[in-house]
Amino acid sequence: MSRGYDVLSVTVVNHGSSIITQNGSPENIREFTGPEAFDRILETKPFRIMVDASHPFSEAISGQAKKFCGDKHIPYIRFVREEVELPESPLLFPVYSWEEAAEKAVELGGTIFLTTGSYNLELFLKYARKNGKRLVVRVLPDHHVIEKVRALEVAPRDIVAMQGPFSKEMNRATFKMYNASVIVTKDSGKAGGTESKISAALSLRIPVVIIKRPRLNEKTAGVVNTYEQVLENILQLFDRI
Repeated sequence: MSRGYDVLSVTVVNHGSSIITQNGSPENIREFTGPEAFDRILETKPFRIMVDASHPFSEAISGQAKKFCGDKHIPYIRFVREEVELPESPLLFPVYSWEEAAEKAVELGGTIFLTTGSYNLELFLKYARKNGKRLVVRVLPDHHVIEKVRALEVAPRDIVAMQGPFSKEMNRATFKMYNASVIVTKDSGKAGGTESKISAALSLRIPVVIIKRPRLNEKTAGVVNTYEQVLENILQLFDRI
């Protein structure tokens, strides 16, 4: 915007729309329902470059966006937060799938504190209930999310509805309050609060299951990790197109 380019943002969930609105984005479209949405947007709001800043775990959306840009010959930039460098600790258990995370969590503790929101909550509930474990879930205080959690028959005492990211002190207090014996988190990068969760858990000697990101070949995937790199790529592309 400050360089004189028009910016159009597209969000998938209400929470994303509200953040963009609060930060003064010039225009936001809240209509992404699948690959066909890109065609509709291009027809009404022609764009020349796409920056995919979706969550590091949004494989389906990113795959659709990249394919669309390839088919339409639109330059595509993938912005992904840098991964957290894990400290050496016997209490950290990196895994590479949601199912592996659920299996490891029930193995490690009696009260599982899930910090990954409502996504794949059904999987963790299945493993927890099958193994007689308590599952506490921290989710956004959004009524759609709460409705989903309650529909899955999670007890109110096991629902923590709060918006992060949280400080180490806040995480530590919450983990203690709910008597967590194992924490489950995604590697969402420093901006996503991963480091503060890990630090808080380790200070309490609580094991942490960390779901690592899908492995990307950054040389072929067009991945950049900083806002400066995004802007640099945009400026270079506008010089060519």
